Amino acid sequence: MAMKGGRKNLKRAVNDETLTLQKGQSIMQVVSLRGNNQIEVIDAKGETTLAIFPAKFQKSMWIKRGSFVVVDDSGRVEAVESGSKVACVVLQVLFHDQVRVLQQSPEWPEIFKSAVVDTSSNGNSQMPPSTMVENEESDSSEDDGLLPLEANTNRRIHTVLQSDRVRFRYRRILKHVTLLVS
Repeated sequence: MAMKGGRKNLKRAVNDETLTLQKGQSIMQVVSLRGNNQIEVIDAKGETTLAIFPAKFQKSMWIKRGSFVVVDDSGRVEAVESGSKVACVVLQVLFHDQVRVLQQSPEWPEIFKSAVVDTSSNGNSQMPPSTMVENEESDSSEDDGLLPLEANTNRRIHTVLQSDRVRFRYRRILKHVTLLVS
């Protein structure tokens, strides 16, 4: 259950695996991160709205596309009617263990039943179904039941053709020869 207060109660709320939703709270999935503490979420009806990610979660909770969050959408109708783009406030970030427990409960929305929970090392990320389909297509016979490795997008891939290597070596040799001759 999400507790009132600042950062001091965040760790206690994370360790609590039992979650009961109060009136006006719902489980939503993160569709995209908009920046400036705003995230786009999808609800149980399939509607996307903007939610604010409070400052108390900064540097202590991280979310990414596909993560599940508990939001307070009690003022959602009034916000939309008044023309405000932000309609919800994130109350809690759901981690891997909490999502697994909630998936068996009746509070879990039917639209998210198809979402597959990723068993990554940090434990709080979910894998969208489209990514899972791509991974199933690339399975090989020698995978031993392990998930396939994904490409590291943080590193640049330098591709050097053989002809480029020859040109580079040739330039170095010419430069060296011209230094010797001079």
